[in-house]
Amino acid sequence: MSELFDAVDALVASRSPLPPPAERRRLRQAHGLTLDEVAAALHVRRATVSGWEAGKTEPRPPERDAYARMLKQLAQLYSPGAPEPSEDTAVPETRVCAAPAPSVAEPAKTRTGPTAPTAEPASGTTALRPVAVPPPVATTWPTSRRQGARKAAPAGGADPGFENGPLAVVDVADGQVFAYCVGGLVLDVPAKSLPALVDWTLREGHLGQPKLSGPGKDADPLLVLTQSALERYGLPTTLTEEERLAGRIPEDHKVIRQLVRAEWKLTKRGFGPWARIYRPATGSERACVQLCIPSWNALDSRHWGEAGQLPPAELARVLGVYASRVMTPLGSTAVTGLELMTALHPPTRASEPDADGRRHSEHNPGSLGREPVDCAPCEAPDGHPLLADLPRFRVRGPGEKLFEEAYDWARPMTDAECTLRHLVGIDVNMAFAAGANGLVVGLGAPTHVKAPVFDAKLPGSWLVDLSHVDLSRVKVAKDKWADLDPSLLPCPFTPKGERPEGPAWYATPTVAYAVELGYDVTPIEAYVRYENGRYLDAWYSRLRDAFLATMADLGVHADMEPADFLAAMDGYRGRDPELAIVVSAVKATVKGGLGKLRERPRGEGWRPGEPWRALSRPTWRPDIRAAVISRTRINLHRKIVKHAAFTGQYPVAILSDCVVYAAGGTSPLDFLPYRDGKPLPGGFKLGINPGLVKHEGTQSVLWGEEVRERFNAPELNLARYIKDGQVTDKDSGE
Repeated sequence: MSELFDAVDALVASRSPLPPPAERRRLRQAHGLTLDEVAAALHVRRATVSGWEAGKTEPRPPERDAYARMLKQLAQLYSPGAPEPSEDTAVPETRVCAAPAPSVAEPAKTRTGPTAPTAEPASGTTALRPVAVPPPVATTWPTSRRQGARKAAPAGGADPGFENGPLAVVDVADGQVFAYCVGGLVLDVPAKSLPALVDWTLREGHLGQPKLSGPGKDADPLLVLTQSALERYGLPTTLTEEERLAGRIPEDHKVIRQLVRAEWKLTKRGFGPWARIYRPATGSERACVQLCIPSWNALDSRHWGEAGQLPPAELARVLGVYASRVMTPLGSTAVTGLELMTALHPPTRASEPDADGRRHSEHNPGSLGREPVDCAPCEAPDGHPLLADLPRFRVRGPGEKLFEEAYDWARPMTDAECTLRHLVGIDVNMAFAAGANGLVVGLGAPTHVKAPVFDAKLPGSWLVDLSHVDLSRVKVAKDKWADLDPSLLPCPFTPKGERPEGPAWYATPTVAYAVELGYDVTPIEAYVRYENGRYLDAWYSRLRDAFLATMADLGVHADMEPADFLAAMDGYRGRDPELAIVVSAVKATVKGGLGKLRERPRGEGWRPGEPWRALSRPTWRPDIRAAVISRTRINLHRKIVKHAAFTGQYPVAILSDCVVYAAGGTSPLDFLPYRDGKPLPGGFKLGINPGLVKHEGTQSVLWGEEVRERFNAPELNLARYIKDGQVTDKDSGE
């Protein structure tokens, strides 16, 4: 009989009406559920649940029955009119702290959850008592915190040892120390000294982040110290000029002596803006805490904006979103970008058990390994030990040096372009990330080959003459050629857009493009890498997802109609300035991480011909950087050629990933050839996805001509100033 009742219940549930989409979202948020949690419970994708709440789609059996059951139960708990928290977040519940944090902004009206279970205080700590601490106004928390998390893993299978998130901002208010964690959690910190703070973090802080790949390691906890925390623990609130140049405080500082007495160690970079405090690992157990000190310029304003001046709760939110979507910061955005590559492709893994059942460390396929490899001589930057025998002031030409860089090109406007009223700039989203996607790069050392046959699938550096490639007639599709005006186009093979005069070194994507345009190539020699793979794919995917998720939080979604996209991008940073900081940091992580692949000497008494510290890293790979930049530049040129062949319009200026066209209107839609809402195949397309373009800025043609006349520079790169129109004497080179 019970089986019959169950069947009847299921039948009724399959036909029972569901609440309207807006009510579905309200009920979910009222109970503090994220889209990910609901999706995991119903065994569907996050986007599916989002579609149900947006009214774009309707659930179908069997998920519909379970979804209806959940909504019915929630409706019994939360009547209409209950306060609604920020979109896509869980409602902050009771937080464990000694007192409400005075530095938190004016609280929003949110529901307070049940009181946390009382526990015996750990030895040497103060008793914790539950106090409701609502988040600041307009705060979207990246994760939820539920009571009892210390005894069971949170939803999604996260390690219970990291239940308080990846990081905490440590601040002092009214004589008490608080740790602001992600999700609005605030903890009372009993530590009286920095060594005690490190101990507390590892024993009781429950901070950290699970590893990003199977053979990898969990991320160490990150503590961000505010100025009041620095004072509390005996550290300077700012660095002297000497300390700033050295990048650290003196080794005889009293706090460092405290750490030494407590048997803690510092890495070679010492105690600076990003300090790592550790004890040697015993087995698989790690004892390491990372410090971030904003007032010592740990959070560079070029990449993190005003993050360093945010109150503790807001700073925890910004860094927490970045950590959850990218990884826990380990230093500058450049350092983190490079470390993300290694975290996704660790150099080693555990082997299969041997005859005695023991596992050993072995090379992890697809990684760069544990040992650095030498670059090819043509890939070596000036001053590299491989070039020690060259005369000191020798200037290597294109036949000796690989020079793959982004575009910096401009030309005078034509008479026809001067009759138009506006200059419109478009910018490629995450251009270098898009250039890395699907790119085959070398994993091992180069092999020198004489008179090779070019292979577009083989990464490497090729010495080849491309001066015969004529842009007046190029192949734009299979068996389809186009006649163009080469005087209005940059050459695709050089950063300055100049036509090469003879043999030069190029990365594989550049040479492959010459073949794509319909021309034969005959390399003279090459350094190729037979061990290769798509090393950057996971790196690209992680950063792309972080970028798109954060832009979606700011109201800019993928697959929007062109006009809707342009409207959504207008003023998106003002909708949530904190999340806008995360967007900037993600983009800086891409460029900085790629730049680190060819890091140059940074002082330390280096002299040309001597090795520098970065050369000891397996991730010092100038060939990979060159390949990404080459592909990014070629991708841009390909779109420019398709656009010119179809519309007859040519760019006026290009700077890296920004292209400027003369147009009759102020919008990209005034010159991009959309038909029935569809873009030109292979050309520019408006959208937020990496590789698509957004509106960078619009100025008048008169502005452009006036600027060039003022500085007597008919080829001044207007793409550099198209965003705001501000040009200074310093910028122009005067």
